[in-house]
Amino acid sequence: MAVGTVDRGRVARSVANTRAGTVSACRRAKLAPPAGGQIVSLPVREGDRVRAGQVLLELWNEDTVAQARVAEEQVRGAGLRLEEACERAETAEREADRARKLHRDGLLPDEQLDRAVTTAKTLRAGCNAGRAELQQSRANVAAIRTNLKRTTLRAPFAGVVARVTGEMGEFTTPSPPGIPTPPAIDLIDDTCLYVTAPIDEVDVARVRVGQTAYITIEALPGQRFTGRVRRVAPYVVDLEKQARTVDVEVELTNPADAKALLVGYSADVEIVLDVHENVVRVPTQAVTEGNRVLVYKGDGEPLEERQIQPGLANWEFTEVTSGVAAGEKIVLSVERTGVAAGVPARAETAPRK
Repeated sequence: MAVGTVDRGRVARSVANTRAGTVSACRRAKLAPPAGGQIVSLPVREGDRVRAGQVLLELWNEDTVAQARVAEEQVRGAGLRLEEACERAETAEREADRARKLHRDGLLPDEQLDRAVTTAKTLRAGCNAGRAELQQSRANVAAIRTNLKRTTLRAPFAGVVARVTGEMGEFTTPSPPGIPTPPAIDLIDDTCLYVTAPIDEVDVARVRVGQTAYITIEALPGQRFTGRVRRVAPYVVDLEKQARTVDVEVELTNPADAKALLVGYSADVEIVLDVHENVVRVPTQAVTEGNRVLVYKGDGEPLEERQIQPGLANWEFTEVTSGVAAGEKIVLSVERTGVAAGVPARAETAPRK
């Protein structure tokens, strides 16, 4: 018969995921150039680390580059025409001012004054039109440069290249509406990771943002990472009608722990709902139906059944507020045949919890 000792310690109430969770990146971008074309530069490979703004892929764009050069020359020509038109307008305006003075002195007839004023206004309008033409040319250059940028794919943030789809010389196209295609570059920011875990709908009502959680990874046995709840989904997932869940996101408390994890790892989370420190506790396996335990008095002594008042409980320990005291011994192997109240007992060596 296995016997354990009632002790004092920590008891936490927690909930855990019903199915395996997944390690995800805070930022993950599946990138493709907004324009289609032939790949002429692919300077990154899978596994490469890139910085924000770094070129990941370039498409053939010599035609657009040529258009940009033509447009820039058009800007230069428009600027020269504007300069000429405005100089002529200023000259005509000075002549119109002199004509007004001569007209006031009676030295210039009306029709010559009207002709000088009209010419000045016409040339000023030509200057204004030249200014508008210059603005239009500059806008055309900006539009062509924007199209040129569409042929270059840059990293929106620093990260690691998870996947590259395409080779030099191949053609790539954006995904048509409603028809998903593999991204040209899959970029992951692996400095910030979190776990998405499905929690049973019955348990999730007690889960709150900020609660402490512990993360275990199947691929890393023996390691446990500390985290906190960062988000509770506002809806229930009903993929399985009899096991409806709510996705809960748990972020790592220590960002350095992310170095040990890979995006896509399966993970389990234990979310701590409440904690009581330095309380009287018994192993949960020793508690039978009706919150009863069997107290061991010594070899040859009959077992005594007592009812306890439980507090917090988990799969390992149950808090006891009354019924037994620290230091007393209780039966752990309550499921064994013949173990019952009033039966003489003999203890066997068993590892302590």
